[in-house]
Amino acid sequence: MILFPSDLTMKDTIFSAPIEKLGDFTFDESVAEVFPDMIQRSIPGYSNIITAIGMLAERFVTPNSNVYDLGCSRGAATLSARRHIQQPNVKIIGIDNSQPMVERCRQHIAAYHSDIPVDILCDDIRQVEIKNASMVILNFTLQFLPPEDRVALLTKIYQGLNPNGVLVLSEKFRFEDTAIDELLIDLHHQFKRANGYSELEVSQKRTALENVMRTDSIDSHKVRLKNVGFSHVELWFQCFNFGSMVAIK
Repeated sequence: MILFPSDLTMKDTIFSAPIEKLGDFTFDESVAEVFPDMIQRSIPGYSNIITAIGMLAERFVTPNSNVYDLGCSRGAATLSARRHIQQPNVKIIGIDNSQPMVERCRQHIAAYHSDIPVDILCDDIRQVEIKNASMVILNFTLQFLPPEDRVALLTKIYQGLNPNGVLVLSEKFRFEDTAIDELLIDLHHQFKRANGYSELEVSQKRTALENVMRTDSIDSHKVRLKNVGFSHVELWFQCFNFGSMVAIK
């Protein structure tokens, strides 16, 4: 994961004290401020995924094309992709609907020199046109969309990708086998406790996420991506109930 000096001191303590009225999780100012720490301590394998996004960008991004980072948050995936792109006349478009995230993302992008232009937009990814894309990144974003909107977004992505273009889709998964699902949830919570989160923090964050993050099974993702039109779909990384998939047009 790409860390910045200012990030290292911003520890996530949002759910450390009892919250009387626990509302739904939102990507507001308080979350944006501590997001790198929150992600690093909450998502197993996150840094591996960010590194691999750069490797995939090096392999799949073509000259005179666009790269889209949908739900770009503070720009870790965008920066990883940009560092590895070797082709000329490539533009990266990062989109997030959280203004605090967008502001920090722009600052982070500006801190690193590159000849590859990056536009960071505050917008709804469901409303943004995807065109002439050689790569699209959905890094833990799709799970926050209403389930009924997911096929339409994936269809738009597929249509906007050039032949042999790649979609990187990282998500938290649920499992049809209840015993496996409960085991992987428990191992994930153990991972978070090992990273310094208390039982209260784990419990309160889980409650806050219940209504806003609706996870799918790996098989559901694969079937949906195939139905949209992708020729090649596979899970390339998994740690507990988190993972990442590639889909090639």
